[in-house]
Amino acid sequence: MAGNDDTPQERRRMVRPPSGGTAAGRGMGGKIKTADTKSMSSQQWIKRQLSDPWSERARAEGWRSRAAFKLMEIDDRLNLIRPGSRVIDLGAAPGGWVQVALQRGAKAVVGVDLLMIEDIPGAQLIQADFTHPGVDRQLIEALGGAPDLVLSDMAHNTVGHRQTDHLKIIALIEIAADFAIRTLKPGGAFVTKNFQGGDAGGVLARLRAEFDDVRPIKPKASRKDSSEVYLVARGRRG
Repeated sequence: MAGNDDTPQERRRMVRPPSGGTAAGRGMGGKIKTADTKSMSSQQWIKRQLSDPWSERARAEGWRSRAAFKLMEIDDRLNLIRPGSRVIDLGAAPGGWVQVALQRGAKAVVGVDLLMIEDIPGAQLIQADFTHPGVDRQLIEALGGAPDLVLSDMAHNTVGHRQTDHLKIIALIEIAADFAIRTLKPGGAFVTKNFQGGDAGGVLARLRAEFDDVRPIKPKASRKDSSEVYLVARGRRG
């Protein structure tokens, strides 16, 4: 892809599964009960989750994660999820975005993640490494046709080395963008996680060449101290 001489296969080798856990591990279930056995950083994360108003609201309203509110805000602003649409969610665990897509009228939703996702009525959920050959075709077959919307909230395990972590972030964005460009219906849309300050120039250039409108959005549900931002591309050119 633009801005990187590595082949897609070489970039995909940079993506590794989490070291352990399940979809519930991104929520609160098991972590609260075993907080005293966790590291200090893990305990601080748990306390932050418990005191976070968006997480509290997600639990109260039955959303799988606080990330549901991020997608809802993006959709409220740009009307991406339309009744009868087909949606693919990359990095779907624990399922908050899948829930939102279904609640807002999508007729077919397929989610994929390295972690197991508990069943969500109305959606097909696949436990697999999206970067492995053949998984992209599996998603399209499960969806029953080309998607109207591709979502990617994929993340990776950081190693603490800034340059390495940055390369892994960009690799995931590039792989998701490539999939969206190859599979979306004309007029379709793509949403992917990015981080402010990250060099995603090559991806941005390609998205701007393939979509009518590309813009960054930082939802209110993103933590204020986080550099997280979402790239939204609309109007896939035919």
